[in-house]
Amino acid sequence: MNSFHFIWQPTMAAALASSLSLLRYSLPSLATQLETLIELPFWFCRTSRLALPYATRSIAFSHLSLGSLAASFAPLRPQRFVRHITASSNEEAAAKTAVDTGGPTIFDKIIAKEIPSDIVYEDDKVLAFRDINPQAPVHILIIPKLRDGLTQLSKAEARHGEILGQLLYASKIVAEKEGIAEGFRVVINNGPDACQSVYHLHLHVIGGRQLKWPPG
Repeated sequence: MNSFHFIWQPTMAAALASSLSLLRYSLPSLATQLETLIELPFWFCRTSRLALPYATRSIAFSHLSLGSLAASFAPLRPQRFVRHITASSNEEAAAKTAVDTGGPTIFDKIIAKEIPSDIVYEDDKVLAFRDINPQAPVHILIIPKLRDGLTQLSKAEARHGEILGQLLYASKIVAEKEGIAEGFRVVINNGPDACQSVYHLHLHVIGGRQLKWPPG
């Protein structure tokens, strides 16, 4: 079987990962269509070299637009490629590409109302909005408006005690507003092994179905 090696520069990976991340939050349907069209799952962004079967020629990726990339990949699609990427696998893959740089994230754009989100609760300290890849009938993200170094829970310091309490209290308010106060889960993913894909501390409030234990 012939194969070719797709040389993937780290800067290209970071750029595409950032672009797909933005699309997932602002235009999720378009992001899904793009991923399906070119069959380039989100985890592909973290690889530096990938051997694709059935290919007979090289592609100079750095000079391709998304349209020409899709056209170039069209004849190379073996049937065994996964055509439907689940939200959970996307999240796991996104976590492997994410880096805690302390810089701005997609959540900063949501807080600034620069990109749309389905906000369910907001006060002067926290913002709660629906996850675009829900893992349950109700799946809300709650974030502090001021990150103040809280990229992840493991970075918390004594000064963060008040905002951490406010985030938990907001979880209770959101659960009541969503009608799941009798049974819901609050999850904080910390670091890549826990599938944290955005380095701005956030709580997942999940409910609306029978939740299983232990979690995955």
